[in-house]
Amino acid sequence: MFTLAEVASLSDIQPTYRILKPWWDVFMDYLAVVMLMVAIFAGTMQLTKDQVVCLPVLQSTVNSKAQPDAAGKADFTTVETTTGQEEASMRTVSFGSAPTVTPDIPLSRATSSQYQPTESDQEVKKEQKDSSGRKTNLDFQQYVFINQMCYHLALPWYSKYFPYLVLIHTIILIVSSNFWFKYPKTCSKIEHFVSILGKCFESPWTTKALSETACEDSEENKQRLTGAQSLPKYVSTSSDEGSPSASTPMITKSGFKFSADKPMIEIPSVTILDKKDGEQAKALFEKVRKFRAHVEDSDLIYKLYVGQTVIKTVKFIFILCYTANFVNTISFEHICNPKVEHLIGYTQFECTHNMAYMLKKLLISYISLICVYGFICLYTLFWLFRIPLKEYSFEKVREESSFSDIPDVKNDFAFLLHMVDQYDQLYSKRFGVFLSEVSENKLRGISLNHEWTYEKLRQHVSRNAQDKQELHLFMLSGVPDAVFDLTDLDVLKLELIPEAKITAKISQMTNLQELHLYHCPAKVEQTAFSFLRDHLRCLHVKFTDVAEIPAWVYLLKTLRELYLIGNLNSENNKMIGLESLRELRHLKILHVKSNLTKIPPNITDVAPHLTKLVIHNDGTKLVVLNSLKKMTNVAELELQNCELERIPHAIFSLSNLQELDLKSNSIRTIEEIISFQHLKRLTCLKLWHNKIVSIPSSITHIKNLESLYLSNNKLETLPAAVFSLQKLRCLDVSYNSIAVIPVEIGLLQNLQHFHITGNKVDVLPKQLFKCVKLRTLSLGQNCITSIPDKVSQLLQLTYLELKGNCLDRLPATLGQCQLLRKSGLVVEDHLFDTLPSEVKEVLNQDTGIPFANGI
Repeated sequence: MFTLAEVASLSDIQPTYRILKPWWDVFMDYLAVVMLMVAIFAGTMQLTKDQVVCLPVLQSTVNSKAQPDAAGKADFTTVETTTGQEEASMRTVSFGSAPTVTPDIPLSRATSSQYQPTESDQEVKKEQKDSSGRKTNLDFQQYVFINQMCYHLALPWYSKYFPYLVLIHTIILIVSSNFWFKYPKTCSKIEHFVSILGKCFESPWTTKALSETACEDSEENKQRLTGAQSLPKYVSTSSDEGSPSASTPMITKSGFKFSADKPMIEIPSVTILDKKDGEQAKALFEKVRKFRAHVEDSDLIYKLYVGQTVIKTVKFIFILCYTANFVNTISFEHICNPKVEHLIGYTQFECTHNMAYMLKKLLISYISLICVYGFICLYTLFWLFRIPLKEYSFEKVREESSFSDIPDVKNDFAFLLHMVDQYDQLYSKRFGVFLSEVSENKLRGISLNHEWTYEKLRQHVSRNAQDKQELHLFMLSGVPDAVFDLTDLDVLKLELIPEAKITAKISQMTNLQELHLYHCPAKVEQTAFSFLRDHLRCLHVKFTDVAEIPAWVYLLKTLRELYLIGNLNSENNKMIGLESLRELRHLKILHVKSNLTKIPPNITDVAPHLTKLVIHNDGTKLVVLNSLKKMTNVAELELQNCELERIPHAIFSLSNLQELDLKSNSIRTIEEIISFQHLKRLTCLKLWHNKIVSIPSSITHIKNLESLYLSNNKLETLPAAVFSLQKLRCLDVSYNSIAVIPVEIGLLQNLQHFHITGNKVDVLPKQLFKCVKLRTLSLGQNCITSIPDKVSQLLQLTYLELKGNCLDRLPATLGQCQLLRKSGLVVEDHLFDTLPSEVKEVLNQDTGIPFANGI
């Protein structure tokens, strides 16, 4: 038999699950324990007590005083009137000296002779003396045999198996009650939920957030009582600030309007949140977010709980129906006809079930418990279907706290919260704090300011290439308040900070003129926006979608430079909002790095003001360029990686163009270059990284050209027309297939930078060294076998690249190049060792002359 401890372990649920057990489940657990006790008590009594006791009905008395009925049953009323003398004699026969009974002679014959009570002792002794055989106590074995047979034949089955049925029914009910805690697909979710709920309830951040809400409500009530109605307000585009109370109206924003927030009141922190607690709270926010996404899309837990409740109700009805029919079958007296008279000699026995009274009382008690259990099951079903348990609203929590953005939840998430409310509604209230983005942002702000102090930020300030103080913040939860105390900062870079907020304290940064927002849709307060509008000169915005571009960017009227890096293809042009660029009246430089198929017409709104336009496409072919004609003031134009096959005709209308860069396109021919003669101010032409095979002679018409970049093309020769450009100061033809440097190069008397690296040149013409103004000469990766001694004529030479040629020595005249030093001489080490020692000493001198390579 099971012990109570072993059976009770079936209902053993972790103590942490108690918050998911409403009062009816707890009560049903106690009822199940009582039913277990009933089953174990009845079973124990049935095993330890005698089962039935049977006595035979005397056949002689029945034959003489009663006639058997048609079915062969005796009249037991007559049997019961048997005289005391007969009973005494029966006892004498049964429990005196054991008579010998042969298998062929029934026991009734052996005991049929009647003994008179006046019989003398001598006669008894004589009879005992006459009896023969061995004493075996067979009469006791016969009674044991009859008791066992009649227990199975005469006793109703329900009287025998009642304790076991109660035990089985109770086990089924216990399993049905706790199955949702054990089923794998629901157990993992419940365990995770209970774990998170406990941590949220005990988190110091929960106490701090709710305490600050109480302080805010108290402060606002105090202000209303004192009549403080007019207070300065900050204006912000942020839409994630919650309403401080139910009476404060929500103000939404549309377009470029700003929303007015409630006055910022400094409230002392009720709870000090250290760094460790802050990290734990941030981890809880992430866990709650992932758990919600995992659980809210299904209702398995709800269906399983409803299913097990229906099973318990059906089980209750079944038990009640069949048990009520067997209450009266448990009786004290039973008649047994074992049909073993050939062994014993008797056909009928009258038996008593000594446990009948107790079992009947236990059965009535069990039925009472089942009725109570069933009524609770019916109430549970009524509760399950009375309200929509797959929807849960935090409306009351939103009204009582400042976290008005706590979302409503559904499905299994909602059902678990409904179950928690039956335990204590304070759990769901404290849990709701971790569903609020406002609460999460407040926590991030506190943790961020703890970590990023003024001293730590000062250590991250560096000097950039323009010798400006720069601070780069990467992947933070927000902008630390201490940033705005760096009043001498020139450049601020914010990258991958989705919740960046620029407060009014930025007005302290009077030196700030350049701002970088890389995947950072920053929000600004009205005072901060006014400061940026008047002081910001350069803005870099990097984005994935155009919606990430902050709306206030288009209102910075004093902005000079704007860099937009992101997806601005033709399908999204209508959403760009670039039509608002017309407000940027002082914009001079517009840099767009995207995948445009045409130049957005809206850019022409600022075309009269632009002096530099840069379009870097990601290999997308730029087809429509007609808008360029309107940009009459553009001095610098870059169209890089736009898959252009020819020089666009729209460029020829830009009369003020000074620099043209068509890098990384697919240009094969530049016959249109003759039209550049109308661009009187063009001084720099960059056609590098294309597929140009020849330079037309019409290039001579670009009289004012000073820089020509043709590197990384497919040129094989340099035409003499190139060397007629007398103002040319920089010529770059690196990485082509040029084999000969024309002697006409000596005509370029103003040439300062000449790059022909990566070609097939084997001989250097002497005329090259007539370009005495050369400062940079790149001859690397060619087939040059010797350097003429006339290299000494290049007195202004500061950079000479010779690495990757077929040289066996260097001329000693290199020492006469007064400005050349070893740091500017790019050559193999073994060639440098061929120089005389005095030349090495000259080249190793440190004159402090700045290095220049011309590119």
